[in-house]
Amino acid sequence: MDRLPPLNAVRAFEAVARRLSITIAATELHVTPGAVSRQIRTLEDALGIQLLVRGHRQITLTRAGEDYYRAVTKAMDGLREATVRLTRRTRRTQLKVRAYTTFAMRWLIPRLSSFHAANAGIEVLLTASLDEVDFRREDIDGAIRLGDGKWSGANAYRLVPNILLPVCSPALAKQVRKPADLQRQVLLHSIARPEDWGFWLASTGADKLVDARSGMTYQSSAMAYMAALEGQGFAIAQRFLVEDDLTSGKLVAPFRQAVDMGDFTYYLLTPADRAESTSMATFRAWLLAQFQGTAAG
Repeated sequence: MDRLPPLNAVRAFEAVARRLSITIAATELHVTPGAVSRQIRTLEDALGIQLLVRGHRQITLTRAGEDYYRAVTKAMDGLREATVRLTRRTRRTQLKVRAYTTFAMRWLIPRLSSFHAANAGIEVLLTASLDEVDFRREDIDGAIRLGDGKWSGANAYRLVPNILLPVCSPALAKQVRKPADLQRQVLLHSIARPEDWGFWLASTGADKLVDARSGMTYQSSAMAYMAALEGQGFAIAQRFLVEDDLTSGKLVAPFRQAVDMGDFTYYLLTPADRAESTSMATFRAWLLAQFQGTAAG
């Protein structure tokens, strides 16, 4: 037979075969015993095979009925499992969050699995962009942005101290002793952060000797950090984004001088004119907790 059997009848058969009782099966299915008996006969007629032996007070399965019951049970269990997976997925709340590429790659993505593990009902849809955020025109729930904490139409939650310092490979660190020595080294820049080397060099007084614009420029800080890891030069880094590499020794901070950018740092932005959803509140609390205890200097 190349078509499906009558599915209502299959459902009735599964209940009867499992319970070995038409009366109990009828109660489970919220129909009359007579309706169940008719469904069983319909299925047997469609198959051309007897599935049940009806005794005076007992129902037993024929051998064909036992084989068919095992097959039906497996199929229905698979259908139930697929339904549960689907309904769980559709019940998940999608939270749309925007971040910078470097922030996402080096800090947020490695930690998102812990958020999803603790909050199975929330799915974070993460995008990366340098574009300004406009909650009134865009379908996003939150954004991680660098600035002074003042955004029109947004609530701003300060995340982390923004500490700038040069980093390089251990081998290159041996070639410098003081900031002025950088005049003979390759500086690595990010297009998105062209002023960082200038800020740091000015804080050390080496800006008169070292050209803050010299060196190699990359599309993102993540690329500049990768170049530093490969020994191609000195990157000006935001410390929390390279903390793991500094701890492991893959990168070295060759100078003690660092610059705290104060209020100019990373913030989580949420729409000011919308009530905060439970999912956004959960994500915000988790994100802020990740930065608790982050050193300021």
